[in-house]
Amino acid sequence: MGFSEQVSSRTYRDRVTDIADFIRALGITSPVWIVAQDWGGAIGMGYAVSHPGHVAGMVLSNTGIAIPQNRHAPLLIRLAASSGLHRLVTRESSLFVRGTPFLPGLGLSGAQRNALVFPYRRRATRRGVADFVADAPLTSRHRSSHDIATVADQLSDLNIPVRLVWGSKDPVFNDDFAHDLLHRFTDAALHRIASAGHLAVLETSIAPIVEAAIEEHNEQPHTLFISPHRDDPATLWSLIDKWDSADDIAITDAAADDVVTRPEFACRVATYANAMHERGVSQGDRIAILVSPSIDLIAVVYACWRIGAVAVIADRGLGLRGLRGAIRASRVAHVVGPARALFAARILKWAPGASFIPLSLVRRSAAIQKVEQVSAPEPSPDDLAAVLFTSGATGPAKGVRYTHRQLYAQRDALLQTYGITPADKFVAAFAPFALYGPALGIATGLADMDVTAPGTLTAEALDDACKRVGATMVFASPAALANVVRTTKGTLHSLSKVRLLMSAGAPVPIATLREIAVLCPDAELHTPYGMTEVLPVADVSLADLERIGTGAGVCVGVSVHNCEVQIDPDTSEVLVSAPWMSAGYDSLWLTEHNARPVLTMSNETRTWHRTGDVGHLDAFGNLWIEGRSVHVLDTADGPVTPVPLEIAVEALPNIVRAAAVGVGPSGAQQIVIVVETSQRTDGPASIDLARAVRSVVVPHVAAVWTTKNLPVDIRHNSKIDRTKVAMQMSSILSGNKE
Repeated sequence: MGFSEQVSSRTYRDRVTDIADFIRALGITSPVWIVAQDWGGAIGMGYAVSHPGHVAGMVLSNTGIAIPQNRHAPLLIRLAASSGLHRLVTRESSLFVRGTPFLPGLGLSGAQRNALVFPYRRRATRRGVADFVADAPLTSRHRSSHDIATVADQLSDLNIPVRLVWGSKDPVFNDDFAHDLLHRFTDAALHRIASAGHLAVLETSIAPIVEAAIEEHNEQPHTLFISPHRDDPATLWSLIDKWDSADDIAITDAAADDVVTRPEFACRVATYANAMHERGVSQGDRIAILVSPSIDLIAVVYACWRIGAVAVIADRGLGLRGLRGAIRASRVAHVVGPARALFAARILKWAPGASFIPLSLVRRSAAIQKVEQVSAPEPSPDDLAAVLFTSGATGPAKGVRYTHRQLYAQRDALLQTYGITPADKFVAAFAPFALYGPALGIATGLADMDVTAPGTLTAEALDDACKRVGATMVFASPAALANVVRTTKGTLHSLSKVRLLMSAGAPVPIATLREIAVLCPDAELHTPYGMTEVLPVADVSLADLERIGTGAGVCVGVSVHNCEVQIDPDTSEVLVSAPWMSAGYDSLWLTEHNARPVLTMSNETRTWHRTGDVGHLDAFGNLWIEGRSVHVLDTADGPVTPVPLEIAVEALPNIVRAAAVGVGPSGAQQIVIVVETSQRTDGPASIDLARAVRSVVVPHVAAVWTTKNLPVDIRHNSKIDRTKVAMQMSSILSGNKE
């Protein structure tokens, strides 16, 4: 291959022997790490099986050792290896070598493509290409079929770490091959790159992945910090059985004008569980739930948990593209939802190979027979329960894995932090939080609103939801509360009876909290701090904020009971650890490795979660958030965090919100402030506005710009996409865009 000497044809067995001879000739006696892709992966696995003591670990990318179950060999390989086309595309012409760099993915540069093709410009130098394609066994009669099958059978005997780096757009070795290998090794983990293709090793930098794999292998074994052993089942669905038999309200849905009592909800969960189990949903199966926020959504999730299925929850707030990516990445075995959602999932190929379960069939089963007992076996507390997706506000949405025990510990933390009792009743104006109601043992109300646009929640809708359930507690995003304030026309009688109102998902302006306090004068206003990976982390009330005053960033209060918070001294990143910390990321091994350091603090070694937020702790233990680590401005005078600058600007008259971004090369970025004003204008700020902004921002501001709308995340309508703003301003200020 390449510029190597042209030799006679080599079989798969010959190539494995060649690697052994090569390593021996170099005098390497210590175990090696094998990094391999495509046919090189099969050769590397062959060497590892035949020389297990000489291999420390492997990093494999877009390769395979066998055809996955219920699959055919890749079409492109079958075409290239077919007798009629093989020599034409691989040796007689350069079609094969020129076409490979264009396989779907991020794409290669022209220089990369030319470099890959360069050694094979002449027919005589393409013999190696023709030989390796011909050596891929497509039938059991092939000369190398037995050798490769033997290697495949022996992979499970290898006691080495194997890390898979996979470009999921690969039309040759797609995700099926990744998961086939994932289950062949005893110590394997996958890092899936959704935007990369067959040549992921060239489209992205593989060096950090190899370094991380070796670093992890050299670390001392450790265990995750988990909650103490408990005698109860530690599963959320089991809490439904502990409800008393009174016909108290379980859930109300204002949009559907529907309500179920506790016995009715428990019966619905059991009936749905049996119906899905009869449709083939088994313990450990992943099931995508495409049901809109409703009583049915909550019932389906708890039914999944009852039969041990893994609920994959990616709400519509991710947008259609984000929703598709989340479901495909999760490799679900089943999809449940209304007919329209299932039709879209089929047509758009969101879940190839999955079975589709219409919600109408599940409902029909419930109508025909109402049961209270479930025939399926119960899951254990440490089984995987859910894959929950992040908002994608700072990059592609990531799947976060939770076990039953971790979700139960999270429920305990919420109970203790907010003093929740059976007498409380809860309105969730943010869809994912509605799932907590039954686990907390309290009645839950769903507001009539567009879940993909929290800012559409009106004062009337929120008050109506509170009335229907007799709410004592409310949870809503900052954007939702801001619209409640804007749309209030009179006294909100039901909201005024609330004792606790919580808002999270993004920094909550204190002005909004003060205005909400007027609408519910008897309520304590709290802003929990946390993220999909760990929630709650800290909490602060409006009263605390009034007492603490302003500072460098947003104060999110002190850490909640049993949650540890530390600040990385080198990066100022916030680190947290708690019993309800998630199990990690789904199919994102490198992301998980980087986000979950094992550190010894106060003579205790435990796993921590890097939140991605930067901030500091004050003398009283209050945590202050100054922005996301990826949004820190890298100026010539050092790093500058964006949130303190934005808070200062947002205090100016007529400023709705602001974004501080860096424009220019790293290490010399210039500070640009982009603001939404009450005048809703686009373009350079007026002289007076620019002067006012510069008067409240200490670092030098290169430019001040106005925009009608700053881009925000879909889920919360609150988190500013500073990366997008920075790209826009870079283009504008460089003269590429009006």
